[in-house]
Amino acid sequence: MKITPLDQQLLSLLRENARAPTAAIARRLGLSRTTVQSRIERLERQGVIAGYTVRVPGDLERSLVRAHIMIAVQPKQMVAVTKALKAMPELRLLHSVTGAYDLIALGVVSTLTEMDVLTDRIGVIDGVERTTSALILSTKFER
Repeated sequence: MKITPLDQQLLSLLRENARAPTAAIARRLGLSRTTVQSRIERLERQGVIAGYTVRVPGDLERSLVRAHIMIAVQPKQMVAVTKALKAMPELRLLHSVTGAYDLIALGVVSTLTEMDVLTDRIGVIDGVERTTSALILSTKFER
């Protein structure tokens, strides 16, 4: 699948506001509305655009407690651990990484007490060897 520089610009605009009218996106890209619509449909068919998401206002998001939770997984337990983590709605995303830890999750809850409970729940999953958490103080930018 080939992603052109124009497709990258289109994806960037959709990341800013996935509900932006096609005509407004077309104006920003200097293209016709039908060309933009065709590109979006092609990117969806190719699986480049796999869905659309909700973004809450910054002040609401900043009121939540967020943390990167690093997780070390015992050998041959990745599938089971990943399945258990996916069932936790407080985890927004999960990355497989290199280094001292195998996974990094983004946990989002309302209070520090809830974050403490979440990290404890992760720590007792069969196959989790250890965890370390880093609270997110602020987000400098997000795309």
